[in-house]
Amino acid sequence: MKKLLTGNEAVAVGAYEAGIHYAAAYPGTPSTEILENIAPYKEEIIAEWAPNEKVALESALGASIAGARSLAAMKHVGLNVAADPFFTAGYTGVNGGFVLVVADDPGLHSSQNEQDNRYYARSAKVAMVEPSNSQEAKDMVKAAIKISEEFDTLVLFRMTTRICHSKSLVEVGEREEVSMKKYEKNLQKYYVAPAVAKQLHVNLEERLKKLEEFSNNTDLNYIEWNDKKIGIVSSGVAYQYAKEVFGKNASYLKLGFTYPLPMEKIKKFAEEVDTLYVVEELEPYLEDQIKAAGIDCIGKDKIPNIWELNSEIVATALLEEEKSIIDYDKSKVVNRPPTLCAGCPHRGFFYGLSKRKDVMITGDIGCYTLGGADPLGAMDTTICMGASISVGHGAKKVFDKYNKDMRVVSVIGDSTFFHTGINSLLDVVYNNSNTITCILDNRVTGMTGHQENPGTGYTLQGDVTKMANIPDIVKALGIEHVKTVNPLKLEDLNKAFDWAFELDEPSVIITRYPCALKKLSEFDKKEFEVPSGTFGVDEDKCIGCKMCVNTGCPAIQFVKEDKKAKIDPVQCVGCELCEQVCPVNAISKVGE
Repeated sequence: MKKLLTGNEAVAVGAYEAGIHYAAAYPGTPSTEILENIAPYKEEIIAEWAPNEKVALESALGASIAGARSLAAMKHVGLNVAADPFFTAGYTGVNGGFVLVVADDPGLHSSQNEQDNRYYARSAKVAMVEPSNSQEAKDMVKAAIKISEEFDTLVLFRMTTRICHSKSLVEVGEREEVSMKKYEKNLQKYYVAPAVAKQLHVNLEERLKKLEEFSNNTDLNYIEWNDKKIGIVSSGVAYQYAKEVFGKNASYLKLGFTYPLPMEKIKKFAEEVDTLYVVEELEPYLEDQIKAAGIDCIGKDKIPNIWELNSEIVATALLEEEKSIIDYDKSKVVNRPPTLCAGCPHRGFFYGLSKRKDVMITGDIGCYTLGGADPLGAMDTTICMGASISVGHGAKKVFDKYNKDMRVVSVIGDSTFFHTGINSLLDVVYNNSNTITCILDNRVTGMTGHQENPGTGYTLQGDVTKMANIPDIVKALGIEHVKTVNPLKLEDLNKAFDWAFELDEPSVIITRYPCALKKLSEFDKKEFEVPSGTFGVDEDKCIGCKMCVNTGCPAIQFVKEDKKAKIDPVQCVGCELCEQVCPVNAISKVGE
C-alpha cells in the first residue's frame, strides 16, 4: 500500500516498521512531527517528550543499553544541547539499535542559525545516513537500525527542512517484531571512566574502518550512469535539485551513507567522468573530504554555502542559466512579517514592558521572540534556548559593577524554562544577581505546534501526569519574590512590574494564561475564564491616536482616509487588551 507522506511522517512509519520500542524528542521545527506521528503506536512504542534534547538522547541511549531499539529526534540546534552524551555514545556504541534523527534548517525557516550537522557525525565518529525523499526516509530508518546493531554504533540520521516537510509517495509495510536484546552489565563498554574511554577510543577507530568498507559496498551509495561528460556527487535533497537541472545529461553518485564516505567509490566515479561537481546544501562537507583525497572537483567555488539550495540556484551556478519567473509589480506586495496572534497573552505583557525605561530585555526562543518586533520592540537579545536568564544575569552583574543605572528583565516561556531555564535561574540565585525573570506560561509549547510539556499535565501519548508547578520550582531554586499574574489584565501586570523594579533582589513574574489558539484541556477549563465575543470601535469617539494599533494586534487596522481605528471581527477573539489601552473609551464589546 502506498501513502502520500512527509519525510517526518515517513520516519515515524519507518520507526514502526523497524520494530523500534522507544522514542524520545524535544519538539523543534522542522523535526517536531516525527514523535507526534510515532505517538499513536502506543501499543508497540513508548513515545515521550523530554524536557530538552540532552535528556531525550540520554533516555533513548538508556533504552538502547537496556536492549531496546530506540530513536531520538531533534532539530539541528538541539544537537548542540545533546552534544555531551552524543559524543560519548560514539565511544560506547549501543546494544539495541539506536537512530538519532537530526533535522537541519537551511534557509533559517524557524531557527537562529543554519549550522550543518553533518560535521557532528564526523566529529563524534558515528555512522550517518541521509535520505533524499520520503520513501528513503522510511527505508533508511530501517537500514540505519540494522547498521547500528551490526556495527555497534549510534547512527546519525540527517534530514533537512525540505525533506522533513515535502510529501511524496511511500510504500508502507508491516512491523518487524523484534525482541529486546539481553541486557548485560558491561563496565568495559558503558562505564566511561578515563581508563575505559581510552580503550573505547581504540575500538571506535577500528569500527570506523569497518564502516568505511561498508560505505564503499552498500547500495545506500549508488551510481546512475548517463552522459559521462559531467559527474555529480550529491546527497540529501541536493541530489533532487541536481537531477532536476541536469537530468540525463550527467551521471550521478548518489550518497545515502555519508559518514564514513565511500572514498574508493568516489575515486572510481571521478575517473570515469570529465568534470566532477559536488552539489550539496550548506557547507562543503563532501567537497572538502573529496579534495583532501586528491580528487579534483567543483563545488562551493560556484554553489553558495548560505541559505536553502534549490534547482534554480544550481542551474545558475553550474550552467549559468537564469530561470524566468512571472513578473509582477513588487510595489503592490505588502511585507507581512510574523506577528503575535490576535488574543495572544504575550501581547499584553510586552505592551506593558515596552513602557519601561532604562531596561535591557533579554529574550529566548519561542513565540514570544516576536515581542522584539515592531510596534512592541520589547526585546534586546535572542541567543538560544534558556539563554535569556543567563545573558540577563551576566549583563546585570556588569551594569551593577560599573554603576550603570539599568534594570534587566529576562523573558522565557514555560517549555523553554523547563528546557534549560531552570539551571540559568539557579545561577541567578547562586551568584546573587538582581534580575527580573518573567516566565510566560501560555500552558503549552506554542511555537512548534502545541505539544505537551511538563507543565501541561499530559504526556505525549495523552496520559494524565503530574503537572510541574512553576512557582514551586522557582521558590525551590531560592527565589523569594514571586508573583503570578494574568498578562491580559494590564493594571495587575503593571503593579507586578512596579513591585519587581523596586526590589534589590532577584524576582520572578509568572504570566499565566492559555495560548489564544490552544484547545483548552480539562485543567485549563477549571482554571481560566476565557473571554467571549468581539470588540469594535465607536468612530464618533475614536480620536485616531493609534494607541490600540500600537499593541500590534493583527485584528486592528488604522484607516488612513478616516483617521480611525477599525477592528476585524473575524480575527478578534475578545481579549480586551485594546479596550484597556484606549484613552477615550472608544472600544467596547460588540458581539458575543
